[in-house]
Amino acid sequence: MTPLQWIGRRLAHYLSEPRDGVHVSTSRPGQLARTLRKGDVLLVEGTSRFAAAIRTITQSNWSHSALYVGDALAAVTGDATPQFVEADINAGVRAVPVETYAHLHTRICRPVGLDAAEVDALVGYAIARIGDQYDLRNVVDLARYLLRPPPVPTRLRRRLLALGSGDPTRAICSSLIAAAFASIRYPVLPDIEVARTRGEAGEEQAREILHIRDSSLYAPRDFDMSPYFHIVKPTIEHGFDRSMLVWALRSQETGAP
Repeated sequence: MTPLQWIGRRLAHYLSEPRDGVHVSTSRPGQLARTLRKGDVLLVEGTSRFAAAIRTITQSNWSHSALYVGDALAAVTGDATPQFVEADINAGVRAVPVETYAHLHTRICRPVGLDAAEVDALVGYAIARIGDQYDLRNVVDLARYLLRPPPVPTRLRRRLLALGSGDPTRAICSSLIAAAFASIRYPVLPDIEVARTRGEAGEEQAREILHIRDSSLYAPRDFDMSPYFHIVKPTIEHGFDRSMLVWALRSQETGAP
């Protein structure tokens, strides 16, 4: 282990420790699992020091992302428990059960228009990376940011997430998922080139050509911002009826007799 790797591992352990505070769950027990579909991206508002750094850099609530693979691992491990594949700061790329994030503030981002074969290819890409390591050079860079934020304009802050090694066997959470979608040519937030041509009658025509961006430049919030993902909220999906809500009496809220 090199000195940089040793430092990275120590920092990873420190930064991954949860911070005290009130954590809000945005779905009731069991709702998240019932709502998810294979291929969904789950965004998470994490509670660690590392999560705080990601939120500050990206100016977003979302600090982590995971790809829902359902029971796809059953063919490999024999375990049919519904799971996510994610890149964890300590454990690297791994599978975790849905309950891991059921108690946190989350958001489901669902890709639109994928057929079953494309979803299987997407999920298969992520599963094949299980065991890869987290890019610990990225951890060192983020720790430096926490100690003394560099004078970087907001529009360039996302590049602070891409200062790692660039080794294809190492990843951060959002780069793993972005690369999985790139493998099936599904857009997240692609670079768009406008190609202008002249028609037969001489009129100008414009055509948009999409270019897959470097996956290391993606942050969790990009799946939320993407125009190609549908935002799914479990409470609404399962028949929200506000008439069934039970409100506290005003006297109970104010403490009045």
